[in-house]
Amino acid sequence: MSIKLFAPNDTAILLIDHQVGTMSWARSAEFDDIKLRALALARAAKALDIPLVLTSSMEDQPQGPLLAEFADIAPEEFAARIRRTGAVNALDDPNFAAAVKATERSNLIIAGVTNDVCTVHPTLTALAQGHTVQVVADAGASITKDADEIALRRMERAGADITSTNQVLAELAVDWSSTNGQRILPIMFDLIPS
Repeated sequence: MSIKLFAPNDTAILLIDHQVGTMSWARSAEFDDIKLRALALARAAKALDIPLVLTSSMEDQPQGPLLAEFADIAPEEFAARIRRTGAVNALDDPNFAAAVKATERSNLIIAGVTNDVCTVHPTLTALAQGHTVQVVADAGASITKDADEIALRRMERAGADITSTNQVLAELAVDWSSTNGQRILPIMFDLIPS
């Protein structure tokens, strides 16, 4: 079985619903850890010129606003974020689907704030559409550890690769001495627990 590694020139990063309220419902990991990893993925997208698509759901409801730090890291993408009006599956929203299609990338790195809701449904849809998908499991969580494990197993059975933030960043860097490697190293150092 051969596995094709993702490269910056054939990949897009989708960050789904990293909103202040929704993040407080994800209990199988710490809020600050999820936030740190989601922001690291956004930083990597900008550092490596990878298309970044942000989306939120019902920001004026208990889900709350998208993390404000995204505006500092990726101001254009933050301003252009797809504000869904309630579609559970982000890819059911025509604006989000169009934004993903516009990246013209077949490889998708997906992280949603809740793996058992925000991540699982668009992942299954993207796989059915023929995309190759890596789910960054530690940039999200679920309401319980059991719910998280069940969602990750479901996505993996459907054909998604389950990965971590460190794994995917190292894969995109390829070589630490390269320009891309040098751009990714500081982001990875920020992920090391103090």
